[in-house]
Amino acid sequence: MQLQTTISNEASCEGVGLHTGNKTTVYFKPADENTGIKFIRKDLPDSPIVKADISGVVDTARGTSLGKSDIKVHTVEHVLAAAAGLGIDNMLVELSSNEPPVVDGSALPFIEALEGAKLVQQKAPKKFFEVKEPVWVSENGSSLVALPSKDFRISFTIDYNHPVLDSQFASVIITPESFKKEIASARTFCFLEEVEMLQKEGLIKGGSLESAVVIGDEALLNDELRFENEFVMHKILDLIGDLYLLGRPLKAHVIAIKSGHFLNIELVKKLKKTLGSADNDDTETKTSLDIDEIKKILPHRYPFLLIDRITRIEGDKKITGIKNVTANESFFQGHFPNYPIMPGVLIVEAMAQVGGILLLRKKENRGKTPFFAKMDNVKLRRPVRPGDQLLIEVKVIKAKSRIGRVMAKASVDGEIVCEAELTSIIQ
Repeated sequence: MQLQTTISNEASCEGVGLHTGNKTTVYFKPADENTGIKFIRKDLPDSPIVKADISGVVDTARGTSLGKSDIKVHTVEHVLAAAAGLGIDNMLVELSSNEPPVVDGSALPFIEALEGAKLVQQKAPKKFFEVKEPVWVSENGSSLVALPSKDFRISFTIDYNHPVLDSQFASVIITPESFKKEIASARTFCFLEEVEMLQKEGLIKGGSLESAVVIGDEALLNDELRFENEFVMHKILDLIGDLYLLGRPLKAHVIAIKSGHFLNIELVKKLKKTLGSADNDDTETKTSLDIDEIKKILPHRYPFLLIDRITRIEGDKKITGIKNVTANESFFQGHFPNYPIMPGVLIVEAMAQVGGILLLRKKENRGKTPFFAKMDNVKLRRPVRPGDQLLIEVKVIKAKSRIGRVMAKASVDGEIVCEAELTSIIQ
């Protein structure tokens, strides 16, 4: 099970914003589990917060900007790409102005700052956005397709029909290693013929040859590229940043043809709308759960996930689940192999997991872990053998924000095999 990550120390970068030209410093700070990435405008009264989420996108003109009411944060894609590329789930991004610094036009300065701050694992499991079926968007000859994949891969084609920049293609499985080695240092770029138009639109006030690659009619205005396919790699960088507005790391093969920020955002919107996310799942209101839904709630995994199904949930007070005890259970290999019986402590653990589901399915407890604090009046009444099905019934005695106390019993064929009062602390 992969765990969420944040940074352990504060880090910073300074410079000017690419489009606003404002002098700014960005401070990266640790954040609690399940916080996500949040931008904080420290230059404004009460330091308003703008969360990095697709619902907050307000502009995609030559960059992706977020906003809430009249509060805006411009050109967030490079910062988000750095966070996504390193696998950072939770972080506060404090700004002294309304746009992160462009620095050298790539994500490399942010990567160096964040690595200096040291990444640390947290206790909560990492939440992925897994594409289950093809999702696509297209417009004016540009297209994006997200296909199911066990990895996060981007395949990108650009085609500008220009003497200096014609076509480029790259396909990369995105990992922290590949991001740092192949993508992070790729700089933003524009054509010389666009510069005057962009300036008239009030953009690129902070742009220069130190922060972008400028393509002239017959040659680059910069001395040289950092690598041959820097242009398509920067488009991949931008796409990674835009896709992180899903609010979690993506598992999909994303195929892009001549895409930009507008179409990137349209794909994210469609993904969110079509597939939903764990933030919007309905397990909190369901009255029964299958194994996949149980895994969304409990952090346990094989061989210690002991519940196969939740058959009934009655509000916040009562829950019933089942555990099928098979001859293939790992503990039967050593626990009296000539007369296999299920260890009593595992029966108690199975009862605790059913109770844990009732406590953890609330959104405020998602990603947390229930730890045993106390077991009272534990009674093991008869052995449980291969082929038995445990029917586990749990009633809540007391439930507070961090402490839950339940009365649990397990039965086989209507006969009680175990009962106990269990107390857990949720952290």
